[in-house]
Amino acid sequence: MQQQYNPQNEHILISINGKLFPRGEANISVFDSAVQGGDAVWEGLRVYHGKIFAFHDHLNRLQESAHAMMFADIPSKEEIRQVVFETLRANSMRDGVHIRLTLTRGEKITSGMDPRLNQNGCTLIVLAEWKKPVYEQDITLITSSVRRNSPMSIDSKIHHNNLINNILAKLEANVAGADAALMLDNLGFVSETNDCNIFMIKNEMLFTPNADACLPGITRKKVIEIAAGLKIPVHLKNLSLTEFYNADEVFTTGTMGELVRVKMIDGRKIENKSGSRLLEVIQSSFRKCTETEGEPLPF
Repeated sequence: MQQQYNPQNEHILISINGKLFPRGEANISVFDSAVQGGDAVWEGLRVYHGKIFAFHDHLNRLQESAHAMMFADIPSKEEIRQVVFETLRANSMRDGVHIRLTLTRGEKITSGMDPRLNQNGCTLIVLAEWKKPVYEQDITLITSSVRRNSPMSIDSKIHHNNLINNILAKLEANVAGADAALMLDNLGFVSETNDCNIFMIKNEMLFTPNADACLPGITRKKVIEIAAGLKIPVHLKNLSLTEFYNADEVFTTGTMGELVRVKMIDGRKIENKSGSRLLEVIQSSFRKCTETEGEPLPF
């Protein structure tokens, strides 16, 4: 397990509906929809050098997910921004920070599934921690037997908190001694890993799966923009496991892990026979983006 507890987070303050609580006292009701049915949406954000990276994109996706789930009384972007700023200010956090931003349907008047039982508006949770990217070295993947959700079941475009699908895949990776699980769609094409989008490089071209059964991630979007700026051909298409086994380079993308090289899939070593260095170029460009882009903190 590459992600570990950071003692620096022992005394952080966590915001729940705009009120700050010490870590040990930050609790939500047993009647909250997140507890009752995983009925919540979320975003992961990073703070680099006094700026929140891609803040606007994350807030847009949070609100769109909440709208798709028919949440009532969704807080405005400005309201959320201010609560995030206040939480970071209270913790004196300006760099090296990951934010888990959660919006639940709110507290129910009694236990039950029906959203009409939610009559008090949403619950907004801002959890900011001192946290490095989850992977600090190249990773290995195994292919999970668990298929990634398609729009036929739960649309992956909704960034929801019901992560059982992904957790079951991660359990298989843990048992196999791999870092993460590669998940296929209902047709057997590669979708994403249990926690990140995935790319491959072949013949100096960049490939990534169509976002049919996966979340079109914000880091994924940034990588595609970087590649376009560098005149690297980008192809979004259905991709098989065999194509990934024989790629020159493979890497995952996500806010939690940033850009991480994959060294092995299902026991097949990813052999860079062409000597491609595109991943290094893209990683370097991404680091420059995190150093220069983002919404400045007002403190």
